[in-house]
Amino acid sequence: MSSLRKFTIRLFLVLNITAGLLFLFACCNGFLHPEKWWFIAMLAFFFPLFLVLLLVFLFFWLIAHPRYTWISVICLIIGWQNIHAFFGFSLAPNHFPKKDSGSIRILTWNVRSWDEFGVKKQNGSAHRLPMLELIGKQNADILCFQEFYEPADSSKSNIRFIRRKLGFPYFFFSRDYHNHWNKYESGSVIFSKFPVIATGQIHFDNDTLHKRGSLIFTDLNINGKKIRVFTTHLQSVLFKPKDFRNVEIIRNAEDSMLEASRSLVKKLKFALGLRGFQADTVRRQLDKSPYPLIICGDFNDVPNSYAYFQIRGGLQDAFTAKCFGVGRSYIYIAPTLRIDYILPSKEFSVMQTTNLNPPYSDHHAVMTDLQLRD
Repeated sequence: MSSLRKFTIRLFLVLNITAGLLFLFACCNGFLHPEKWWFIAMLAFFFPLFLVLLLVFLFFWLIAHPRYTWISVICLIIGWQNIHAFFGFSLAPNHFPKKDSGSIRILTWNVRSWDEFGVKKQNGSAHRLPMLELIGKQNADILCFQEFYEPADSSKSNIRFIRRKLGFPYFFFSRDYHNHWNKYESGSVIFSKFPVIATGQIHFDNDTLHKRGSLIFTDLNINGKKIRVFTTHLQSVLFKPKDFRNVEIIRNAEDSMLEASRSLVKKLKFALGLRGFQADTVRRQLDKSPYPLIICGDFNDVPNSYAYFQIRGGLQDAFTAKCFGVGRSYIYIAPTLRIDYILPSKEFSVMQTTNLNPPYSDHHAVMTDLQLRD
């Protein structure tokens, strides 16, 4: 074997082992709290990259030196749970124009305040009415919204429109944030066509921001059976336009890359730790549910994160159960960011799941049909 070939094989072995170790560290996030292990938690965002590298090395060794394929194979076997959380392998067909009579259709969407603070057009919001019309066409039974905006002006009430025009008479609104001049309220909300028999709200601890977050739930009576529906919006990174510019600086390896990285790491570290504590709170409340449950919302974290695994626990993931691919639900930064979820308990059968991709919010809506097992 020539010296160059030996050097090349050794180099690729080192690179393969390094990629494997980083991949395995990223897989540890399910049980390492991000408040303490924030530097490991950040590796979750690079999980797709590590996965692709392992697959590239696997195919490379199959051609060049099959005896070294074990490195990638062992890592992939150990990380299978994380791989399946990240990527849906189901080829089940989805036929959402048709809804079985016994199924429950639930839609969750971070509506970004109905675009009230985005691009303005004459005579009001750019996207509010198209968004509401789109929701009305989905034939859903339960709606869960995050960053829901409700103006003080009753003539523009989104709650009244959804209740009267879209046919969802029952609702519960968290009202997490009140504008200083009392012009609007915002938070998470659950709308239902089924009667609400009880509601609850749990405010998150460790909230140091002016916008408080919370977990809310409604107990619904569905043809004599009771279920509990949760929704929440976990702590976001609160990226501003400057931060998105910093992402571009890092991508392009510009001269100010180091300074941009420090700014992003600081914000990510804060948000990761806070989401970890919020996920702990959510898990405790899920464990207290006396009924079959569904939790959905914007977790602001990827499927390989502590927040995702802590909240999911033994629940099902409606996307990975019935979809193929990565299921991107956030349109910025990276094409692999799935941060919006519907997680039903095992008492439900997942019939079909899809993402709606309208050009309105910075999030895609997630919708699924469930059936409550007898």
